[in-house]
Amino acid sequence: MDLSKNRIVVTGGAGFLGSYVVDKLRERGCTQVSIIRSKEYNLTEQENVKRLYRDFQPEVLIHLAAVVGGIGANKENPGSFFYQNLIMGTLLMEEARLYGLKKFVALGTICAYPKFTPVPFKEDAIWDGYPEETNAPYGLAKKMMLIQSQSYRQQYGFNSIYLLPVNLYGPKDNFDPRSSHVIPALIKKCVDAIYMKENEIVVWGTGRATREFLYVEHCAEGIILAKKKYDKSDAVNLGAGFEI
Repeated sequence: MDLSKNRIVVTGGAGFLGSYVVDKLRERGCTQVSIIRSKEYNLTEQENVKRLYRDFQPEVLIHLAAVVGGIGANKENPGSFFYQNLIMGTLLMEEARLYGLKKFVALGTICAYPKFTPVPFKEDAIWDGYPEETNAPYGLAKKMMLIQSQSYRQQYGFNSIYLLPVNLYGPKDNFDPRSSHVIPALIKKCVDAIYMKENEIVVWGTGRATREFLYVEHCAEGIILAKKKYDKSDAVNLGAGFEI
């Protein structure tokens, strides 16, 4: 698939990961890249999703938009995180099928994996248990796009792929202490402690947890390569291959 000639829509294209994906597309000569913002298209409403396809007439859609946050945000908003992420993915893929989209790139989440998945994570283990309870509503909502991708390919021959990135970090990350993930949250805590002349910081958990991290630009590169070269509905991990 020649990227430069495609009309491409990126939901969440103004966000952390999305901005890198858009930059990578433009570096490859893509001149017809449209960024979808929630204030213009509420993707939890079917008419707005239909309007998106009418307005932009894309050949490829990369779905990066998500309602997401750290541990605290997941504990406070399990219902809204579940509903909004579930309905966005479901409506976008269904309307893409009806519209005749050439390719749908769905971004899942590492939170979809079972709580006690052996390290390193293997795609075959994704159904071997229930996710970690704190972020299970978010993880399961995004996981449903995998089922939708597989079932739509089987019944309709619809071309969609499902990618699972690990924890991302890098410039332009979210540093809001109420919703940030671990690396920006720790950076913010350390900077605040220095500014306030405090000798210690307080963090979540026991200190024994491990996480796999991926630099955001590398994740964007993986998405572009998968969009160009991968055409199956089996889940694919995007990660660094080791934990910290």
